[in-house]
Amino acid sequence: MTNKFVQGYRNWRKYRDTYNELMRLTQRDLDDLGINRVDIPSIARQSTKI
Repeated sequence: MTNKFVQGYRNWRKYRDTYNELMRLTQRDLDDLGINRVDIPSIARQSTKI
């Protein structure tokens, strides 16, 4: 049970860190990467999958 909790916390942190990093980018940076701002939550969720 503890291991599930720890992994869940790590996934949440990775999601949050990825989300925050992408949200800090300017629209121009996002355009260069081919990312729409509305796609950031989905991209951040994908970052937690191994």
